[in-house]
Amino acid sequence: MNDRGDRGDRGEERAAALRARLGGIGYGGDYNPEQWPEEVWAEDVRLMAEAGVNLVSLGIFSWARVQPDPETFDWGWLDRVMDLLADGGIAVCLATMTASPPPWLARLHPETLPVRPDGSVLWPGARQHFTPSSEVYRDHATRLVERLATRYARHPALAAWHVGNEYGCHVSASYGEVDAVAFRGWLRRRYGTIDALNEAWSTTFWSQRYAAWDEITPPRQAPTFPNPAQRIDFRRFSSDALLECFLAEKEVLRRVTPDVPVTTNFVPLRDTLDLHAWARHEDVVSYDSYPDPADPGAHVAAAFAFDLLRSLKGGAPWLLLEQAPAAVNWRRVNRPKAPGQMRLWSWQAVGRGADAVMFFQWRASAGGAEKYHSAMVPHAGTGTRTFAEVRELGRELAAVPDLAGTRVRAPVALVLDWPSWWGLEQDSHPSALLRQQEANLAHYAPLFAAGVACDVVHPSAEVSGYRLVVVPNLYMITERDAANLAGYVRGGGHLLVSFFSGVADDRDRVHPGGAPGPLADVLGLRVAEFWPLAKDEHVEIEEAEPGWLGSGFGGVAHGSLWSEEVRLDAASPLATFASGVLAGRPAAARNRHGTGIAYYLATRPDPAAMASILARICREAGAAPDLPDLPEGAESVVRHAADGTRFAIVLNHNDKPVTVPLPPGGVDPRDGTDVVPPYRLDARGVLVVRYPA
Repeated sequence: MNDRGDRGDRGEERAAALRARLGGIGYGGDYNPEQWPEEVWAEDVRLMAEAGVNLVSLGIFSWARVQPDPETFDWGWLDRVMDLLADGGIAVCLATMTASPPPWLARLHPETLPVRPDGSVLWPGARQHFTPSSEVYRDHATRLVERLATRYARHPALAAWHVGNEYGCHVSASYGEVDAVAFRGWLRRRYGTIDALNEAWSTTFWSQRYAAWDEITPPRQAPTFPNPAQRIDFRRFSSDALLECFLAEKEVLRRVTPDVPVTTNFVPLRDTLDLHAWARHEDVVSYDSYPDPADPGAHVAAAFAFDLLRSLKGGAPWLLLEQAPAAVNWRRVNRPKAPGQMRLWSWQAVGRGADAVMFFQWRASAGGAEKYHSAMVPHAGTGTRTFAEVRELGRELAAVPDLAGTRVRAPVALVLDWPSWWGLEQDSHPSALLRQQEANLAHYAPLFAAGVACDVVHPSAEVSGYRLVVVPNLYMITERDAANLAGYVRGGGHLLVSFFSGVADDRDRVHPGGAPGPLADVLGLRVAEFWPLAKDEHVEIEEAEPGWLGSGFGGVAHGSLWSEEVRLDAASPLATFASGVLAGRPAAARNRHGTGIAYYLATRPDPAAMASILARICREAGAAPDLPDLPEGAESVVRHAADGTRFAIVLNHNDKPVTVPLPPGGVDPRDGTDVVPPYRLDARGVLVVRYPA
């Protein structure tokens, strides 16, 4: 697989061209005109203009309509739609249509269908019914893309390419014979020799040693715990196999339309694809966001995902390609967004770097599996709350065109690595309760509440510009990545690492000496033994350094999920366990390394204590919020323009008004009025403030 990506390949130039084409923030949604009679199309374009739509994703599920059999292509209807949109001044992010193959492909080539670990086949009747390892699927997909790109290369509506759709959403891995052959090829390229693979997979355990490549299969259904290194490599392979499908289509698009930007939409944050490996191949990254309106903390998890998306390309703006105007259709109970919540969450994405706000979908479907998924134009029509909110949001976004292209500056970075995530959550570990996203949010939520901007980066990233780097649970780490973090601290940085980090290398082999492996020197400690806690079990922790937990705790807090026997070398204790078998042992420690400081937590402090600890470390590191002293439930992010202009996006996630302290001298660019502090922000309210350079 070509891993060069688009560094130095005009990716930023293409993304800038898309911004210029749109003239500001992109606004619109998935448009599926093939679901409707042709007489509806002109009405759609008229209503799009009324709603402020300037961009649509088109053709995502149109393969069967465009190519009804292997030799026939029907472009007439799509020509008419593209012309209508161009005449209406609406740009098109044209999909390659390959996310859902037509039924004839499975009938003629059943080997293209995905297979589960137990050998059962996933058949047509839904979507994503293909294995990415199938050369037959790829050949048919690239043939379609060649025809599509050639036909619309110079069409005035074309603004961007939308490759596939939600890769890995339903089928993130396939275990059939086609996949076994491809997996073996991937392993040959990775390891070179069967001996090297045996060493990496620790196959001397349980008599798993391989004598030939053909003996290797995907990690199919097995009697008990499968080989953990094999499973992690299969996750790597599966992410790469889907990426190869993307790259095969991208190669065609780049050759036929070299100036048109390319993207694909990542699904709501999960462990399927290694997004760090994918993002370098896109001109602009895109995301589908579906927080649950019934979850009071959903906006915090959404903010984390938005910060990750922004960080994937070094802080560059990204595109929100899908969200729901109201309710989705796939939860057990599908609650709609409350009045004002769609606007609030849309502005949250913009505040955290989105240069487009789009929806699934434009017009609600009359039939099919997603007919009860909300749309910009609901079943009940335009005289609805939903359409009124859609229209008002379009007006607001159009009033701030100079927001597009601005960037967030974060003083804190949080480290996330997908292979480590895969390793952390495997079975036969000290605890099955550890979950990467819970660990991420336990460390991120206090930063969010304090208004401290945070990037989300790979452990190999250049981090010297950050005041603080946070490592929630980095179970697997290489010597090289550990040296990167140690060098950051040695040069004056502040590093916070939590338990069960640095345990294994990238082959899931335990580091010599145990945890925290190659992080031991920078942390100044060793872990002698893990003592995981039961689901509802807690352990007391008390300060060893007076005041370290902050006020309001009386020097005592509680930890959950985990504890471990820590033996200090150069580090000094900040807190000790005050109950259980580890009473008197270090629960938190600090080590001065070079000109910087590294901290370690051997348990997960309760949320209030974690917030206090992170606030103290942020103060010591000089990681300050852009707008301090926000009331509880309020959020603020600042986007910076190249000329020094700042845009503060302030949000109220509460069901009641709050008063927000703001610096003087700001103007609301949506209507030109002066913003006089302190400002009363309505329930679920949004404030945008421009501050001059």
